[in-house]
Amino acid sequence: MEYKMSISENYTDASVTPPMGQAIPLGVQHVLAMFASNVTPSIIIAGAAGLAFGGAEQIYLIQMAMLFAGIATLFQTIGIGPIGSRLPIMQGTSFAFVSVLFVIAKTQGLGVALTACLIGGVIHFFLGSIIGRIRFLFPPLVSGLVILTIGLYLIPVAIKYAAGGAAKFQMEAASYGSLMHWTVAGCVIVVSFILKFWGKGLVSSAALLIGLIAGYVLAWVFGMVNFGGVAKAGIIAVPNFMPYGFEFSLGAVIAVTLICIVSAIETVGDTSGTTKAGAGRDATDDEISGATYADGLGTAIAAIFGGLPNTSFSQNVGIIGMTGIMSRHVVTIAGVIMIVCGLLPKIGALIASMPMPVLGGGVIVMFGMVVAAGMNMLSEVKMNRRNMMIIAVSLAVGLGLNLEQSAVQYLPGVIKTMAVSGLLPTALIAIILNQILPEED
Repeated sequence: MEYKMSISENYTDASVTPPMGQAIPLGVQHVLAMFASNVTPSIIIAGAAGLAFGGAEQIYLIQMAMLFAGIATLFQTIGIGPIGSRLPIMQGTSFAFVSVLFVIAKTQGLGVALTACLIGGVIHFFLGSIIGRIRFLFPPLVSGLVILTIGLYLIPVAIKYAAGGAAKFQMEAASYGSLMHWTVAGCVIVVSFILKFWGKGLVSSAALLIGLIAGYVLAWVFGMVNFGGVAKAGIIAVPNFMPYGFEFSLGAVIAVTLICIVSAIETVGDTSGTTKAGAGRDATDDEISGATYADGLGTAIAAIFGGLPNTSFSQNVGIIGMTGIMSRHVVTIAGVIMIVCGLLPKIGALIASMPMPVLGGGVIVMFGMVVAAGMNMLSEVKMNRRNMMIIAVSLAVGLGLNLEQSAVQYLPGVIKTMAVSGLLPTALIAIILNQILPEED
């Protein structure tokens, strides 16, 4: 029988797996799309804690980020009892925690920060038992706003990657925003678009992966690729139990727990976005609760061994929307790759040698797809005056406070952090207004 259809047309069922020759490249694509976002928080927090850039402790944090991103992903895709959504949801180190953990690590040390992550992860885990019962709080109006806000919040990060990197030392470099960086990022975008719309079969489905490879080659030609870290990396990385000890701070626990609530809301949005993008349906209560359980468990276990909090990765929802391939086993392959990277530092160092502008080009596409997924969900909502007012006020306050953080400079630290998070105020305002405002005909 002649093969005429794109492979994406055949894999809208999460339990169906493409042939390994197709599944492995697609799994690699998921890894490459989230890799920079996964390791960058560890680099930032290591710097805040005073760890030497490129030193053994920083490398350890990066390795743990990869290892436990992979383990948490398997919690999602394979599952254990009620734990896991059994959906193609990629887990990784969450940027949402960076602002809080930066302050904690800088002022109180990594021991306090990771202890707070451990306790917050346990609390996050138990949110899974009630998230299904409060799901009525997240209709398409609210879920669409959450997904849209996630994408809008992440787009500046994508631009920073494309310009040269999101960490402070990267943004202060003379090359930040150079034409060379934008040329490399543009190469990734252009190649991805050409192959997506004019390619066929696997070439079309793996367009982003091929685009990233093209950008990597161009970056190498420009002399942007440095393989020095590969030679310095060790042979194997073994996780250490509580490497920074157990140091309890109530303020730190409260701050991290509040961000865990934000992360749970994000996971609800990502789970809904995954099923909507890949299968054209709403997520079930079991999928929502299972995803939340996996989030919390992944965060708690990672903290025990020196890893930062995990959450579902929105950019990978974008890949589902772009490829149309819903197979959870493709993402399982991605999780295994991350585990291997976490245990074998030389492999992780090789992937880490990919310049930020290369990854920036890829995540511009992915974060944009997240925005599109949110808009698609909102398209199901009747745009009467009531719903338009909810959207307008929620987005204006949530994103406005994030963009102009000095507007709430006199709020207490934890409350201020939540107010400028972008996601939480948008979600809370939308939930409250949706419950109290009367419906319109």
